[in-house]
Amino acid sequence: MATISPVTADDREEWMPLWRGYLEFYETVIPDAVTDRTFARIVADDSIHGALARDADGRAIGLVHWLFHPATWSIGPYCYLEDLFVAPRARRSGVGEALIAHVRARAVVRGASKVYWLTHHDNATARALYDRVATNSGSRHYEISLD
Repeated sequence: MATISPVTADDREEWMPLWRGYLEFYETVIPDAVTDRTFARIVADDSIHGALARDADGRAIGLVHWLFHPATWSIGPYCYLEDLFVAPRARRSGVGEALIAHVRARAVVRGASKVYWLTHHDNATARALYDRVATNSGSRHYEISLD
């Protein structure tokens, strides 16, 4: 079973291949400056939080990033699980579910009223997991890019 721990400054070398794999999966290119800033914010653990899953040999095999924000429908904050990625060699081994459970536990401690996330409609592998551990709200995601 995987062990999960917060991302630290010493984890960058192991975090990067997972981050790149996540971006590649979503066919996204992010400037290095954004990646650098993202990692710094995760390590600071003040606005964006992050954790790595490690296999029995201590190798990083998954990552998760999340943040809390106020909500108009709740007294407590909402927890947005922004990024979740498991290395292909470790998929279907419970790592994704463990990472979600990790975020859920942090959200409970923080007094959040829910954890939520988005995924692409054709991400069938991940959606099979999500359908087991969460409720599909039926919402559709819309966005306006400002870049």
